[in-house]
Order: sequence, then structure tokens, then C-alpha cells
Amino acid sequence: QVQLEESGGGSAQAGGSLRLSCAASGGTFTFYAMGWFRQPPGKERENEREFVAAISWSGNSVYVADSVQGRFTGSRDNTKNVVYLQMNNLKVNDTGVYYCAAASHHFGPTMHPFGMDYWGKGTLVTVSS
Repeated sequence: QVQLEESGGGSAQAGGSLRLSCAASGGTFTFYAMGWFRQPPGKERENEREFVAAISWSGNSVYVADSVQGRFTGSRDNTKNVVYLQMNNLKVNDTGVYYCAAASHHFGPTMHPFGMDYWGKGTLVTVSS
């Protein structure tokens, strides 16, 4: 059983930056590809979470959604069991709850909520104009 805990959310002005972290425990971190997803306000169901970034088991391959291309990037530190989401040039519609998730057998240019094995509880990001 893997536990995931996000941190680093908060409020930012449009054009600003935030870095989210997700600490993993309780399992072998390198067994899992990691994903970042977000849930915009008003969407409640897990399958309504939007893919943001995918980070491979080694961290050598990283994909981001078209909507955040050039602004967000993902990375991981396998020595610390932590995955990151660096968010630059934030926009108001980046607002939402951001989740990290782990997948043992799912990875690609887009990751899907139903392919993930474990989820964190999420961290809220609010971007104002």
C-alpha cells in the first residue's frame, strides 16, 4: 500500500509560479510511474480529473497536457521518494485541486484516472487575476 501526500498548493496571481510536491511512503517508489491530475471547481467525480503530467519510473520521460505545455513540468527524485510539479505562468483556469497518483502498469503521453493505483488527497491551487 502506497501513501501519497501532496503539498505546496495555495494562492497565486496569474503569471506567478507554484511548485507542488508529492511525498510517497509505504512502497517501493521506483515501481510506480507518477501522474499529476487536477479537478476544476464544480467537478466532483474521480473520472473527471484532468491529466496534467506524467513522469516515468526513472523520471527520464515526462509528458504534460497540451493545456499546460511550456508552462508546467514534472520531475521526481527517487532518492527522496518525491515527485514534483513546477507550475509557471499560472492562469486563472489552472485553479483546482491537484492530485498526484501512482501507477504500476500505466504510463504514456496521457495518463488516465482509471489506470492509477493510488491517489493522494489533493492540494488546492487558486489562481486569481
